[in-house]
Amino acid sequence: MSKSMLDHTKNVLKRVSFDVSLFSKELEKACKVLLPFELEELASWLSKFIKEKPELQHCMLLINNK
Repeated sequence: MSKSMLDHTKNVLKRVSFDVSLFSKELEKACKVLLPFELEELASWLSKFIKEKPELQHCMLLINNK
């Protein structure tokens, strides 16, 4: 996968962040297709992104378990 796939994933997650269930599903999909180094970068981005969104904080478990 290219850098653009990671960027695409971030954009999708931003757009669906209003819905916890949808956000979780998209994050799970990303975990299946992104390369390990991309997942690390996504985890770093995610921890910053959800800082102000307590309803999404449990989603870190999804990515940390990969």
